[in-house]
Amino acid sequence: MDTPPPSPSATPAAGDTIDFGYAQVPRHEKAQRVRGVFDSVADQYDVMNDLMSFGIHRLWKRFLFSQTGLRPGQWALDVAGGTGDIAIGLAKQVGPSGRVVLSDINPAMLANGRDRVIDAGLVGSIACVVANAERLPFPDQSFHAVTIAFGLRNVTDKLAALRDMRRVLKPGGQLLVLEFSKPTVPGLKPLYDAYSFKVLPQLGQWVANDAASYQYLAESIRMHPDQETLLGLFRAAGLDGCRYHNLSGGIVALHRGWRY
Repeated sequence: MDTPPPSPSATPAAGDTIDFGYAQVPRHEKAQRVRGVFDSVADQYDVMNDLMSFGIHRLWKRFLFSQTGLRPGQWALDVAGGTGDIAIGLAKQVGPSGRVVLSDINPAMLANGRDRVIDAGLVGSIACVVANAERLPFPDQSFHAVTIAFGLRNVTDKLAALRDMRRVLKPGGQLLVLEFSKPTVPGLKPLYDAYSFKVLPQLGQWVANDAASYQYLAESIRMHPDQETLLGLFRAAGLDGCRYHNLSGGIVALHRGWRY
Protein backbone atom coordinates (compact mmCIF):
# COMPACT_ATOMS: atom_id res chain seq x y z
CA MET A 1 0.00 0.00 0.00
CA ASP A 2 1.59 3.24 -1.12
CA THR A 3 -0.07 5.66 1.29
CA PRO A 4 -1.40 5.03 4.80
CA PRO A 5 -5.14 5.37 5.33
CA PRO A 6 -6.61 8.22 7.34
CA SER A 7 -7.87 7.35 10.80
CA PRO A 8 -11.12 5.36 10.60
CA SER A 9 -14.27 7.12 11.74
CA ALA A 10 -17.09 5.23 13.45
CA THR A 11 -19.67 7.93 12.81
CA PRO A 12 -19.82 10.94 10.47
CA ALA A 13 -17.20 13.60 11.03
CA ALA A 14 -18.14 16.76 12.81
CA GLY A 15 -17.77 18.79 9.60
CA ASP A 16 -19.51 18.46 6.27
CA THR A 17 -17.45 15.56 4.89
CA ILE A 18 -17.12 11.84 5.55
CA ASP A 19 -14.91 9.06 4.27
CA PHE A 20 -15.62 7.32 0.98
CA GLY A 21 -12.74 4.91 0.98
CA TYR A 22 -9.72 7.10 1.64
CA ALA A 23 -11.34 10.15 0.04
CA GLN A 24 -13.39 12.72 1.90
CA VAL A 25 -16.72 13.56 0.26
CA PRO A 26 -19.71 15.70 1.25
CA ARG A 27 -21.69 13.72 3.76
CA HIS A 28 -24.89 13.89 1.73
CA GLU A 29 -23.11 12.40 -1.31
CA LYS A 30 -21.80 9.19 0.25
CA ALA A 31 -24.95 7.10 -0.19
CA GLN A 32 -25.16 8.09 -3.86
CA ARG A 33 -21.51 7.24 -4.43
CA VAL A 34 -21.91 3.88 -2.73
CA ARG A 35 -24.93 3.25 -4.93
CA GLY A 36 -22.77 3.94 -7.97
CA VAL A 37 -20.25 1.33 -6.85
CA PHE A 38 -22.90 -1.35 -6.42
CA ASP A 39 -24.74 -0.40 -9.60
CA SER A 40 -21.46 -1.16 -11.35
CA VAL A 41 -20.73 -4.50 -9.69
CA ALA A 42 -24.24 -5.90 -9.07
CA ASP A 43 -24.30 -8.40 -11.92
CA GLN A 44 -20.87 -9.84 -11.05
CA TYR A 45 -21.18 -9.49 -7.27
CA ASP A 46 -21.58 -13.18 -6.41
CA VAL A 47 -18.86 -14.32 -8.80
CA MET A 48 -16.46 -11.75 -7.36
CA ASN A 49 -17.26 -12.79 -3.79
CA ASP A 50 -16.22 -16.35 -4.60
CA LEU A 51 -13.06 -15.24 -6.40
CA MET A 52 -11.99 -12.64 -3.83
CA SER A 53 -12.42 -14.90 -0.81
CA PHE A 54 -11.59 -18.23 -2.51
CA GLY A 55 -15.10 -19.26 -1.46
CA ILE A 56 -14.41 -18.71 2.24
CA HIS A 57 -17.24 -16.15 2.47
CA ARG A 58 -19.59 -19.12 2.44
CA LEU A 59 -18.01 -20.43 5.65
CA TRP A 60 -18.26 -16.99 7.30
CA LYS A 61 -21.95 -16.85 6.43
CA ARG A 62 -22.47 -20.41 7.63
CA PHE A 63 -21.09 -19.33 11.00
CA LEU A 64 -23.52 -16.40 11.05
CA PHE A 65 -26.42 -18.81 10.45
CA SER A 66 -25.21 -21.00 13.32
CA GLN A 67 -25.52 -18.05 15.70
CA THR A 68 -28.95 -16.61 14.81
CA GLY A 69 -30.96 -18.82 17.17
CA LEU A 70 -33.92 -18.50 14.79
CA ARG A 71 -36.74 -21.01 15.05
CA PRO A 72 -39.54 -21.99 12.65
CA GLY A 73 -42.29 -19.39 12.49
CA GLN A 74 -40.11 -16.43 13.47
CA TRP A 75 -39.42 -13.22 11.52
CA ALA A 76 -36.01 -12.03 10.31
CA LEU A 77 -34.68 -8.97 8.47
CA ASP A 78 -31.54 -8.93 6.33
CA VAL A 79 -30.30 -5.35 5.84
CA ALA A 80 -28.11 -4.45 2.85
CA GLY A 81 -28.90 -7.97 1.73
CA GLY A 82 -27.77 -7.51 -1.86
CA THR A 83 -28.14 -10.64 -3.92
CA GLY A 84 -30.07 -12.53 -1.26
CA ASP A 85 -27.85 -15.38 -0.07
CA ILE A 86 -28.24 -14.44 3.61
CA ALA A 87 -32.02 -13.98 3.29
CA ILE A 88 -32.36 -17.39 1.65
CA GLY A 89 -30.40 -18.98 4.48
CA LEU A 90 -32.59 -17.25 7.06
CA ALA A 91 -35.72 -18.42 5.23
CA LYS A 92 -34.56 -22.00 5.59
CA GLN A 93 -34.23 -21.44 9.34
CA VAL A 94 -37.66 -19.90 9.91
CA GLY A 95 -39.43 -22.26 7.52
CA PRO A 96 -42.64 -21.75 5.57
CA SER A 97 -44.48 -20.50 8.69
CA GLY A 98 -41.90 -17.74 9.21
CA ARG A 99 -41.11 -14.61 7.24
CA VAL A 100 -37.90 -12.95 5.99
CA VAL A 101 -37.50 -9.42 4.63
CA LEU A 102 -34.60 -8.80 2.24
CA SER A 103 -33.76 -5.09 2.17
CA ASP A 104 -31.17 -3.05 0.30
CA ILE A 105 -30.78 0.62 -0.53
CA ASN A 106 -29.62 -0.27 -4.03
CA PRO A 107 -32.35 -1.31 -6.51
CA ALA A 108 -29.86 -3.01 -8.86
CA MET A 109 -28.55 -5.25 -6.07
CA LEU A 110 -32.08 -5.95 -4.85
CA ALA A 111 -33.19 -6.91 -8.36
CA ASN A 112 -30.49 -9.58 -8.39
CA GLY A 113 -31.62 -10.70 -4.94
CA ARG A 114 -35.25 -10.93 -6.08
CA ASP A 115 -34.22 -13.11 -9.04
CA ARG A 116 -32.34 -15.38 -6.69
CA VAL A 117 -35.35 -15.64 -4.36
CA ILE A 118 -37.57 -16.57 -7.32
CA ASP A 119 -35.07 -19.21 -8.47
CA ALA A 120 -35.04 -20.66 -4.95
CA GLY A 121 -38.84 -20.92 -4.93
CA LEU A 122 -39.11 -18.68 -1.86
CA VAL A 123 -41.25 -15.82 -3.14
CA GLY A 124 -43.89 -16.59 -0.51
CA SER A 125 -41.32 -16.57 2.31
CA ILE A 126 -39.08 -13.60 1.44
CA ALA A 127 -40.26 -10.03 0.79
CA CYS A 128 -37.88 -7.64 -1.02
CA VAL A 129 -37.88 -4.00 0.09
CA VAL A 130 -35.74 -1.01 -0.95
CA ALA A 131 -34.65 0.50 2.39
CA ASN A 132 -32.02 2.74 3.94
CA ALA A 133 -30.33 1.05 6.93
CA GLU A 134 -30.44 4.33 8.86
CA ARG A 135 -34.21 4.74 8.43
CA LEU A 136 -35.79 1.32 8.15
CA PRO A 137 -39.45 1.42 7.03
CA PHE A 138 -40.63 -1.15 9.57
CA PRO A 139 -42.55 -0.83 12.85
CA ASP A 140 -40.82 -1.11 16.21
CA GLN A 141 -40.24 -4.62 17.54
CA SER A 142 -40.98 -6.42 14.25
CA PHE A 143 -38.21 -9.03 13.99
CA HIS A 144 -36.69 -11.82 16.07
CA ALA A 145 -33.31 -11.32 14.33
CA VAL A 146 -31.70 -8.68 12.13
CA THR A 147 -28.60 -9.39 10.05
CA ILE A 148 -26.30 -7.25 7.93
CA ALA A 149 -23.39 -8.92 6.14
CA PHE A 150 -20.62 -6.83 4.57
CA GLY A 151 -22.86 -3.78 4.36
CA LEU A 152 -22.31 -1.74 7.52
CA ARG A 153 -19.03 -0.24 6.33
CA ASN A 154 -20.91 1.41 3.43
CA VAL A 155 -23.44 3.14 5.71
CA THR A 156 -22.95 6.88 6.22
CA ASP A 157 -23.95 6.98 9.91
CA LYS A 158 -23.19 3.59 11.42
CA LEU A 159 -24.47 4.44 14.89
CA ALA A 160 -27.81 5.65 13.48
CA ALA A 161 -28.12 2.38 11.54
CA LEU A 162 -27.34 0.26 14.58
CA ARG A 163 -29.91 2.16 16.62
CA ASP A 164 -32.57 1.68 13.96
CA MET A 165 -31.79 -2.01 13.61
CA ARG A 166 -32.16 -2.32 17.39
CA ARG A 167 -35.47 -0.44 17.17
CA VAL A 168 -37.03 -3.05 14.90
CA LEU A 169 -35.90 -5.97 17.07
CA LYS A 170 -38.42 -7.67 19.30
CA PRO A 171 -37.47 -7.95 23.01
CA GLY A 172 -35.02 -10.84 23.16
CA GLY A 173 -34.14 -10.36 19.49
CA GLN A 174 -30.58 -10.37 18.20
CA LEU A 175 -28.62 -8.17 15.79
CA LEU A 176 -25.77 -9.89 13.92
CA VAL A 177 -23.23 -7.87 11.91
CA LEU A 178 -20.80 -9.81 9.73
CA GLU A 179 -18.13 -7.47 8.42
CA PHE A 180 -14.50 -7.19 7.43
CA SER A 181 -12.38 -6.19 10.40
CA LYS A 182 -8.74 -5.93 11.49
CA PRO A 183 -6.34 -8.90 11.31
CA THR A 184 -5.20 -10.12 14.71
CA VAL A 185 -2.73 -12.84 13.69
CA PRO A 186 0.92 -11.63 13.70
CA GLY A 187 2.27 -11.21 10.18
CA LEU A 188 -1.14 -11.43 8.49
CA LYS A 189 -1.73 -7.71 7.94
CA PRO A 190 1.02 -7.04 5.34
CA LEU A 191 -0.03 -10.08 3.32
CA TYR A 192 -3.67 -9.04 3.53
CA ASP A 193 -2.82 -5.47 2.50
CA ALA A 194 -0.80 -6.66 -0.49
CA TYR A 195 -3.64 -8.89 -1.62
CA SER A 196 -6.27 -6.19 -1.08
CA PHE A 197 -4.53 -3.39 -2.91
CA LYS A 198 -2.74 -5.30 -5.67
CA VAL A 199 -4.88 -8.34 -6.46
CA LEU A 200 -8.46 -7.23 -5.76
CA PRO A 201 -8.54 -4.23 -8.15
CA GLN A 202 -6.99 -6.39 -10.88
CA LEU A 203 -9.62 -9.09 -10.32
CA GLY A 204 -12.29 -6.40 -10.48
CA GLN A 205 -10.92 -5.19 -13.80
CA TRP A 206 -10.78 -8.68 -15.30
CA VAL A 207 -14.17 -9.92 -14.12
CA ALA A 208 -16.33 -6.81 -13.73
CA ASN A 209 -14.36 -4.37 -15.91
CA ASP A 210 -14.20 -2.12 -12.85
CA ALA A 211 -10.96 -1.80 -10.88
CA ALA A 212 -12.05 1.42 -9.14
CA SER A 213 -14.97 -0.18 -7.27
CA TYR A 214 -12.70 -2.86 -5.84
CA GLN A 215 -10.11 -0.27 -4.89
CA TYR A 216 -12.94 1.39 -2.95
CA LEU A 217 -13.76 -1.98 -1.37
CA ALA A 218 -10.21 -2.35 -0.06
CA GLU A 219 -10.15 1.23 1.23
CA SER A 220 -13.60 1.01 2.85
CA ILE A 221 -12.48 -2.05 4.82
CA ARG A 222 -9.54 -0.08 6.27
CA MET A 223 -11.82 2.81 7.21
CA HIS A 224 -14.30 0.57 9.02
CA PRO A 225 -14.10 0.54 12.85
CA ASP A 226 -12.02 -2.26 14.34
CA GLN A 227 -13.49 -4.98 16.53
CA GLU A 228 -13.45 -3.10 19.83
CA THR A 229 -14.62 0.20 18.33
CA LEU A 230 -17.59 -1.50 16.68
CA LEU A 231 -18.36 -3.27 19.94
CA GLY A 232 -18.51 0.16 21.58
CA LEU A 233 -20.94 1.34 18.90
CA PHE A 234 -23.17 -1.66 19.60
CA ARG A 235 -23.32 -0.64 23.25
CA ALA A 236 -23.88 3.04 22.36
CA ALA A 237 -26.82 1.93 20.21
CA GLY A 238 -28.45 0.42 23.30
CA LEU A 239 -27.76 -3.24 22.53
CA ASP A 240 -27.13 -5.70 25.36
CA GLY A 241 -24.90 -8.75 25.81
CA CYS A 242 -22.61 -7.48 23.08
CA ARG A 243 -19.76 -9.68 21.87
CA TYR A 244 -17.82 -10.56 18.74
CA HIS A 245 -16.16 -13.57 17.15
CA ASN A 246 -13.02 -13.21 15.01
CA LEU A 247 -12.98 -15.30 11.85
CA SER A 248 -10.00 -16.03 9.58
CA GLY A 249 -7.56 -14.36 11.95
CA GLY A 250 -9.69 -11.23 12.35
CA ILE A 251 -10.02 -10.50 8.63
CA VAL A 252 -13.75 -10.83 9.33
CA ALA A 253 -15.67 -10.53 12.61
CA LEU A 254 -19.21 -11.36 13.60
CA HIS A 255 -20.58 -8.85 16.13
CA ARG A 256 -23.71 -9.76 18.10
CA GLY A 257 -26.01 -7.81 20.40
CA TRP A 258 -29.48 -8.27 21.85
CA ARG A 259 -32.48 -6.11 22.71
CA TYR A 260 -33.47 -7.14 26.23
